[in-house]
Amino acid sequence: TATLVPSGNMTPNSSMSLEQKTMFAFVILLFIFLGILIVCCFRILLNPYQSMPTSTWADGLDGLEKGQFDYALA
Repeated sequence: TATLVPSGNMTPNSSMSLEQKTMFAFVILLFIFLGILIVCCFRILLNPYQSMPTSTWADGLDGLEKGQFDYALA
């Protein structure tokens, strides 16, 4: 029968190396960033007109009527 006891020369490494700790911290930061993006997207989906300005693109044009698509060349 096979036993699951490790041999004497193999010591289990219970601590993580510096690279593993760095990658673990990086993955945690990515998950936090993903959570923030998800929350922002849901806020936009629930109230899409909150982030839109009240003025339109044609408010600042002088001498042109709204809806006229000619370019004002200076």
